[in-house]
Amino acid sequence: MTIDKITEPQPERLGERGFLAGTAALVTGGARRIGRALCLDLAREGATVVVHYNTSESAAAATVLELEAFGGQAFKVKSDLAKPENAVALVAASAAAAGKPLDILINNASVFGQGGPATTTAQEWDLNQAVNLRAPFLLSQAFAEQISAGIIGNIINMNDFRAIQPGADHFAYTMSKVGLHGLTRSLAVALAPGIRVNELALGPVLAPEGPSGEYEHTLRGEILTGKFPSLDEVSHAMMFLLGNNGVTGQTIFVDGGRHLT
Repeated sequence: MTIDKITEPQPERLGERGFLAGTAALVTGGARRIGRALCLDLAREGATVVVHYNTSESAAAATVLELEAFGGQAFKVKSDLAKPENAVALVAASAAAAGKPLDILINNASVFGQGGPATTTAQEWDLNQAVNLRAPFLLSQAFAEQISAGIIGNIINMNDFRAIQPGADHFAYTMSKVGLHGLTRSLAVALAPGIRVNELALGPVLAPEGPSGEYEHTLRGEILTGKFPSLDEVSHAMMFLLGNNGVTGQTIFVDGGRHLT
């Protein structure tokens, strides 16, 4: 039996200001899809949210308007993270937009290469490494330099269950996510105690745009919970990490148990 239906994101409503009131958060790739859902939940808990985008300007503007319509404070900032100088500059630009140093960095933006080892080109390899691994490192480095003294900062890297269960498909993407898993653990040590660094390793949540392949025809037996994780479940895991000062260097798998099959 296969799971063929991908649940589309449902409209959210922002509630009262919560435990993130007074903080500023940058979400890379925050204009659409999972990034948009994370932005909405951060704002629901009171954070000022900077929505990063590269090509999705209209979607970023719509997300900002949605946050503002519910009383949230949000800004959009454009940056092509494939260029290292842009990744370095994005944190400063985001802090300037928010009017204060950033407290939270969500490294969500990524590219999703399709090819296997035999067909992956050097250009595809470089792009996946640049956006999915180098950019989170440079952003984390800049984030650590600007955070206010005495403030506990949070970095959350959005990873993939492939980071600990790599296969031959999506080769350049997978190798970049393997590196991101190591980066998360290393930065947790290097940036302690002032900054906690964790990651969420996702399975299929939303089908990728274009040919979706395994996301549309995943065997139910490969997902122990029998369903794809929802956007709400991803956001709830993010909030647990942000709200628990006793956790750093950890990977939470939001994949329905896919990494175990």
